[in-house]
Amino acid sequence: VSTGRLAEPRARIMFQQLVSGVEYCHGYMVVHRDLKPENLLLDADQQLRIADFGLSNVMKDGDFFKTSCGSPNYAAPEVISGKLYAGPEVDVWSCGVILYALLCGSLPFDDENIPNLFKKIKGGIFTLPGHMSDDIKDLISRMLVVDPLQRITVPEIRRHRWFTDKLPLYLSVTPDQIMSQFRLIDQDVLMEVVMKIGFDRQDLLQALQKQDRNQMTVAYYLILDNKRRKLLSSSPIMHATAVGAQEQLSQAQAQQPIPAPQPTPLALELPPQAAVMANPTGQTVRCVAAESMQRRWHLGVQSSMPPADMMLEIFRALRALHFEWKIVAQYSLKCRPYPRPQGLDSAHGTAGLDASSLATRCKVKVALQLYKIQEDSYLLDVRKVDGDILPFMDVCALLLGELK
Repeated sequence: VSTGRLAEPRARIMFQQLVSGVEYCHGYMVVHRDLKPENLLLDADQQLRIADFGLSNVMKDGDFFKTSCGSPNYAAPEVISGKLYAGPEVDVWSCGVILYALLCGSLPFDDENIPNLFKKIKGGIFTLPGHMSDDIKDLISRMLVVDPLQRITVPEIRRHRWFTDKLPLYLSVTPDQIMSQFRLIDQDVLMEVVMKIGFDRQDLLQALQKQDRNQMTVAYYLILDNKRRKLLSSSPIMHATAVGAQEQLSQAQAQQPIPAPQPTPLALELPPQAAVMANPTGQTVRCVAAESMQRRWHLGVQSSMPPADMMLEIFRALRALHFEWKIVAQYSLKCRPYPRPQGLDSAHGTAGLDASSLATRCKVKVALQLYKIQEDSYLLDVRKVDGDILPFMDVCALLLGELK
């Protein structure tokens, strides 16, 4: 802010590095929660580094954060309001504020009076200067949306036209594509390991296919990583040309795929993400697969009932099953079964259970959380808080059966 606005090409590459770093953190279930220019460092090669994870936290499935933290000017509305939030959406908001500051030299939300500042943030009140292109205005407007459910996500940012323009090849690779590379065997590296270290080629192939961790595979991946670093070290910030991309595609075709393990019935096969590269004219080329709609997978009970009616139905089911519960939030509660007096009907699956089995079931604690997944569509998530997994599944079967 003190040095004024940056040129669009420089701001773009910094933002591309920032979003890629944030996506990497989120992939490891870490939310930063304090993204601001003061926590973004530049190394000797002018590459961006995210620093100061003092306010970061680890995300857990089914859990929300409520801590109000971070710098007010960069904090999302749900953070300063003390509302529950999942994590990634607050980092997206902060990235939007940072992008605005890079391109404008000023903050979108700024006021010496803190109550007035919070009012602007909660209302999403900011102006977009005329010097911004339409693509930049569209991206910032979608990042600084007050409703976190309507706010753009990191994968959507990566597919945005302004973000993909002149995107360096080393940033265009998604985490899914990185993992898929481990299923390919580089024949040159394989022969180098065999010739220099003396490992048996067939033994090394079998170890790679089984994903073993031993001296052979460690040597292979060290040499492979060194090879990739050399390819990227020449000009890491310059975007790849179509010729260079074609060479890499040709190399990939010559590599031998490692057979993937047989997926389980619940395994989720993710659609391939399109690699984005720039041609010599500066125009972007994107695979059509990136634009295709991704499958939606839901774990839990999905319903179109209004939230209030859904909660009443949950309470009815808990009462019918003789569960006890504690309300955590408006649409969140914890519950557990408790022993019933002898002689009570056994219509809910207690027939045939001895005292030990009943006692084990009563040690199970379950968390119920109602989510809004889209307009007029809600999802009841069931999560184990305490107890063994098999009794938990038994309790879930009772609860879901009663809800049906």
